[in-house]
Amino acid sequence: MKEESLHHLFSFNRRSMPPKGFVTVRVGLEGEEKERFVVPVEHFRHPLFMEMLEEAEKEFGFEQKGAIVIPCRVDRFNQVEAIIDQEFAGAAGERHHHGSHHHAPHFVGCFRA
Repeated sequence: MKEESLHHLFSFNRRSMPPKGFVTVRVGLEGEEKERFVVPVEHFRHPLFMEMLEEAEKEFGFEQKGAIVIPCRVDRFNQVEAIIDQEFAGAAGERHHHGSHHHAPHFVGCFRA
């Protein structure tokens, strides 16, 4: 399965709710058409995702209606999601092997062109 298809895996219309354990977000910079993604709730606790949420708060405030809008280029959002997916998959394996710790790189430039 292609990495980007993971977050488009669930099909639902605009009025239905995402599956349990997932949240809908809309991604794109100002003036761009926003793309919809369904992401696992567990991603919200990752430092890279928290950076994106902080940027969304700065730009839009806390009171967004509907899906959370993340002001980030879609290609960079996909890169961040791929990093998070890899780290969570690695962390699951490390629980069994006690391997080395992975540290997330600071993903500067996610939010602007």
